[in-house]
Amino acid sequence: MLFNMKIEERTSSTVHTSGAILLISCYELGHRPAGLTRPRRALKTAGFAPDTIDIAVEPLAVEKVKSARFIGISVPMHTALRLGVHLLHRIRQINPDALICMYGLYATLNADYLLSQGVNFCIANTASTELVALVQSVVEGEQIETQKTGFRTAKLPPLEAYAQFEDNGETRTVGYTETTHGCKHLCTHCPIPPIYNGKFFVVQPDTVLAEIQEQVAQGATHITFGDPDFLNGPMHGLRILREMHKVYPNLTFDFTTKIEHILKHRKHFLEFAQLGCRFVISAVESLSERVLTILEKHHTRADVETAIDIVHGAGIALRPTWVPFTPWTTLDDYLEIFQFVDTHRLVYHVDPVQYAVRLLIPPGSYLLNRPETKALSHTLDEASFSYTWIHPDVQMDELHKTVNALVENDARADVDTLETFYRIWTLAADMQGQPPPEQNRDVHQPAPRITEAWFC
Repeated sequence: MLFNMKIEERTSSTVHTSGAILLISCYELGHRPAGLTRPRRALKTAGFAPDTIDIAVEPLAVEKVKSARFIGISVPMHTALRLGVHLLHRIRQINPDALICMYGLYATLNADYLLSQGVNFCIANTASTELVALVQSVVEGEQIETQKTGFRTAKLPPLEAYAQFEDNGETRTVGYTETTHGCKHLCTHCPIPPIYNGKFFVVQPDTVLAEIQEQVAQGATHITFGDPDFLNGPMHGLRILREMHKVYPNLTFDFTTKIEHILKHRKHFLEFAQLGCRFVISAVESLSERVLTILEKHHTRADVETAIDIVHGAGIALRPTWVPFTPWTTLDDYLEIFQFVDTHRLVYHVDPVQYAVRLLIPPGSYLLNRPETKALSHTLDEASFSYTWIHPDVQMDELHKTVNALVENDARADVDTLETFYRIWTLAADMQGQPPPEQNRDVHQPAPRITEAWFC
């Protein structure tokens, strides 16, 4: 039984202490960051004693920064990168001589700009091997020139400091792990394909199960599987879930997968429910045939409806995510999303911020190869780590600004999700010259969720 092993961290006979190693996470969707936990474990196994800071839940410890010889900043997503660049300038003020490495998806995509801003190394950090090799080279005194490719222990904050699972009055402490890296799909708007080129790699079950065991010991009662797509390797994931459930039958979990995988692997969803699955996230993004084609999502509106039936039929909640503002989305498309969410009783399955998401086109994006994107007027804004674009219908850009402000204000005021939903829908309907929507409030019931709203 995989869980019956003792968790040990093998270290070499000599622990490297010359020059402190500091790893910093900026933001990872409200969960304890894998961008700290896995590199930290890999470095300790290699004989190092890294310190850590997660600025999402704890202050920047100036003394740690001052004493560090090597500082790694985890930037797996756009928000983390923007925070990371602000952090970079602060670090340079505190410790101008430190070697700084940014690692993660967005470090590689934006390496040219980051290197020009004073970062010494940019790496993807697949399975932490690149980061360990880089630290070994630095600490052992090898001469390494600043480059974009080649190189492309502290107590962590308690799990209670992060987002929690909520469902109808029930609250659970959330742990986090990933069973795979990369993705075999090539959705054009996703930052993963430019790095992994349609490949994915499994994480050994012993590693995943040890991470779960460690977090359960720290109080986790729910696990988020943060794979880009948990069903890229369905049997790999199932074996892990079965073993997890055998040892921790009351542990619940959630995962993310494509609509097409829900349809393809529908036979497994009743078992997922029996094993403790409470909700599944799926990137629906749009209901527009044109937008779905450009994003190469390989599903249709009808497929989404079938997926809802499969998941809900198994007693699991489906939480769709959306990219409602793209250069090709019409006002009718936007309104269709609200009608769909209302009809399928999904209001509490969607965080309101989803209705304000605007398409990001980062450097290297596969979207840049699409003829529809080439026809746009778009300019790379290096400091914002994305291409700027203007919607051909000016009212769509105006609507985005208004919705974005409304969502922010309602979140700050703790307005109920249902109220925000109908406010936005009414706003968009008025812009289209339509009467306010009929409000079917009684049919919408709270759904399981993580308390940190999804963000990129």
